[in-house]
Amino acid sequence: MTHGPARFGGRDDVVLAVVVDCLDLERSAAFWCGVLGYRAEPSSPGRYQSLLPADGNGIELLLQQVPEPKAGKNRVHLDLRVPDLTAETDRLVTLGATRVTNEPIEEYGWTWHVLSDPDGNEFCVLQPPPD
Repeated sequence: MTHGPARFGGRDDVVLAVVVDCLDLERSAAFWCGVLGYRAEPSSPGRYQSLLPADGNGIELLLQQVPEPKAGKNRVHLDLRVPDLTAETDRLVTLGATRVTNEPIEEYGWTWHVLSDPDGNEFCVLQPPPD
């Protein structure tokens, strides 16, 4: 297996990165590294902080510091698919996430909670159907 950034659609010339706006790079980096098990790249410039999987193989999460707080609902969000919804939701709240939904949502056998990161960006934690 080749280590490195995640390639898009099998193309060697396109690399997928996900960018998340935030107010505080250090706080957001600590949160998302704890959530995903990523590491912060020490050479990230200025208002950007690159977060990568510990083994360097996978999708980059790029934090971008912006001056304004989040307003309105995200048009794109992250889904974290996990084997134990309750345990993972509790772990993420301990890391600094906030519950947006009080009760789990269920649809087509999937069960999930909507949470938000310390900047208010929504993301979902999902448990797939049992089969």
